[in-house]
Amino acid sequence: MNILGTFTRLRSLSLLRHLSNCNDSTCLHVLSNSVTWLIYLEQGKIIYATHSVEPFDRLERHLRRLDQQLSALSSDIRVQVRLMFETDQSNLSGDSSLEKFPEQPPEYQAICWLVSQRHINPTQAAILIQEMVKEVLESFSLINTGNYKLINIVNKLPIICRIDTEKILGMCEQQLRGWQSLGPYISSPYQRPYLRVPTEVLKHKLSAIHQNLTNWMKGFSLRHLAVIVNQDEVEMVRQLYPYINSGEIVLHEPDPPFDKLPKVHEKSSDADDYITETNNQLPIQARVSNGAVTQRVIGTNNITVPQQQPQNEVIRQTVPETRSAPTPTPPKSTSEPQSDRKIYKIVSVDDSPTVLREISRFLEHENFSVVTINDPVKAVMSIIRNKPDLILLDLNMDGIDGYELCKIIRNNSMFKKTPIIMVTGNKGLVDKVKARLVGASGYLTKPFTQADLLKIVFMHLT
Repeated sequence: MNILGTFTRLRSLSLLRHLSNCNDSTCLHVLSNSVTWLIYLEQGKIIYATHSVEPFDRLERHLRRLDQQLSALSSDIRVQVRLMFETDQSNLSGDSSLEKFPEQPPEYQAICWLVSQRHINPTQAAILIQEMVKEVLESFSLINTGNYKLINIVNKLPIICRIDTEKILGMCEQQLRGWQSLGPYISSPYQRPYLRVPTEVLKHKLSAIHQNLTNWMKGFSLRHLAVIVNQDEVEMVRQLYPYINSGEIVLHEPDPPFDKLPKVHEKSSDADDYITETNNQLPIQARVSNGAVTQRVIGTNNITVPQQQPQNEVIRQTVPETRSAPTPTPPKSTSEPQSDRKIYKIVSVDDSPTVLREISRFLEHENFSVVTINDPVKAVMSIIRNKPDLILLDLNMDGIDGYELCKIIRNNSMFKKTPIIMVTGNKGLVDKVKARLVGASGYLTKPFTQADLLKIVFMHLT
């Protein structure tokens, strides 16, 4: 039986804590400002949490973090996951009826698949889940008003880990205090920084933070930038803060749909380190020592994942802990030598001159060399001649469609590993499956912004 209700200011955390203290097993469904949050609890512990704003973008970012820390999986596997599991229903609409919400979120199914196929082990999956849950709960804790339902889930999630609710909320609140210390200019992790005047002097100063930071500061959010340069997001913003304060860096508001998420505002609560626990299926002992969370898998005999169970294993892994300092400070004066950045060559095939012009405009000022082809029949020879690092391929063209052209390109041994991105106005699952069958690496849906284009190019070239 589903229970419905509403909450007002500062009640979202109270509601979650109440469910946790009662050792409930349920799914808390919350709707606020057209954004949906789903928090899955089992006997008062959090199994998983997600919200409707770009869940596969969130998975992609945290998989990259995991890969940078543990060398867990390749870019090809991350792309395959999106092609297999991301659907139009992945981004839950706040207007959707309850029946349309998946009992098992597609990105959680993707994580289970990664475990079942042994691309990541259960410990890595537990680390991945706890970091994604922490990010979701940060935004959840900022909700002022909303509606909620308690949903009785029939087909319960395969349990990879259990997360202590009170302790992870304490960590979320600590992270939020880090963001709030960067006010008044920082109101969202999804604000997008740009250089007001990209002088060589300023670029040299910013190279102290990361040598290629300014190359990506053209549409990516603060949160996405931190993943690109592999830094803690609050610490990176803290180092950018003096330049934001001086006006040398300007912040644009979050792109849709990230603008729907609640803004950071002052909240206070005692913070604590949190421990991810597991049941008998995946017991993990976790402790905090010397600034790192150390986790040890004791056994994985009975972990529940689709199709295949992981082998028994004993693994010890250390993952850096994210911490936030209370006040902004200027970047350190030391700088690393700046190396020359490779100029990537991108070929764009489309029978629309307008689309080709836009793609060229979006990319040519970002240190990419762009070759445009408006005759798909002649595209293969031109691609062989130019030997691009990445190919953008329109799906619907006169003479030959994108599927056939992609298949022809893939049959050439020279381009077996070259990323091929299908550019299409179709959002259907069938089109994505067909694209994967002919060897496409990913897809970009029209209409797209410069940030959308840069993100997918970044995904495959960095």
